[in-house]
Amino acid sequence: MKRAKGSCHRMTGALLFYEACLKTGVSTGTDKEERIMSSEIALEIEKIRGTIESALKDGATLESLNDCRIAVFGKKGAMTGLQKMLGKLSPQERPEAGKIINGAKDEFQSKLDEAIEKLERQRLTEMELRDRVDVTQPARGRACGGAHPVVQVTMDVLEVLEGLGFVTVTGPEIETDFFNFEALNIPPHHPARDMQDTFYFGDGRLLRTHTSGMEIHAMLDMGAPLRVACPGRVYRRDNDPTHSPMFHQVEGLVVDKNISVGDLKGCLEAMIHGVFGRKLKARYRASYFPFTEPSMEVDIECFKCGGSDCRCQICKGTGWLEIGGMGMCHPNVLRYGGIDPDVYNGFAWGMGLDRIAMLKYGLTDLRALFDGDVSYLLSGRHE
Repeated sequence: MKRAKGSCHRMTGALLFYEACLKTGVSTGTDKEERIMSSEIALEIEKIRGTIESALKDGATLESLNDCRIAVFGKKGAMTGLQKMLGKLSPQERPEAGKIINGAKDEFQSKLDEAIEKLERQRLTEMELRDRVDVTQPARGRACGGAHPVVQVTMDVLEVLEGLGFVTVTGPEIETDFFNFEALNIPPHHPARDMQDTFYFGDGRLLRTHTSGMEIHAMLDMGAPLRVACPGRVYRRDNDPTHSPMFHQVEGLVVDKNISVGDLKGCLEAMIHGVFGRKLKARYRASYFPFTEPSMEVDIECFKCGGSDCRCQICKGTGWLEIGGMGMCHPNVLRYGGIDPDVYNGFAWGMGLDRIAMLKYGLTDLRALFDGDVSYLLSGRHE
């Protein structure tokens, strides 16, 4: 009687072990338990073969094949379980069963290794194509950084002033009361001398609160006439979005014969135009500083809206931006600098470089200049 083709295929696994035993003359055993165990081994091998063939179908990945390898050959894998079943067979069946299990193991290992090697080659080929460097293309170069906004503004200011004949000088950040206050005609009762506004050391020295003290140093060292620009760090007890305990100033001082307010305005406006890259309107307001007489403050027109946008975030809708103070040198200051005010006069001005950087590059928080966030510092650059 003929057996259906599908039924024969299903029986192949169950008879595999027995056919191998018969070909070699090994007894299939007479004990019922041994026959059952032999049948289970044959069925398990076919089950493992089906698992591997399923894993090798289209769409297999390195990850899925490695998972299959562990499931079959791992410490707790199916092949390990088969080998443990050999101990339950009779001594006559055990050698041939072991040969069949090892043959199946070699077959399955070979198929998995071949498939994994093929996928690994494909992966490496794709990586080579993706990361391939076309040496015939021009070099992309390296992305350039930029000077810190305050450093850039300082260089811009000094470049303009040097073109006007100024000499750049620097001085100590730890000053004496004489150079920081007394020689600048600042009286003992002035609020700037208070502990809440100035950082003092135990020996009476202090962190300079402005670069104006360099005026005295310059006059004592260089005499008259002179033109000096004094950039540097200064320190005050402030800390909010528009003030910092440490910030940067630049001081300008001109001492000569017959200096006028017109000279002061012309010099300052030339510097402003050079730093911002175009002519901007300026207005002057009367003010008071102990070291200048008369004294003024200068505002420039908003370089963003020019006063036409009431919602402008730079000028707050006023159309004007305050940038610094100035005035004609007080006679007492000239005397402290060793210069005769009856022969020479001059002008001085000072402004915050951090504020100019904020205005020029559209930054909204002074503290961001010192946080070290490079992407933020470069984001507002117009150059």
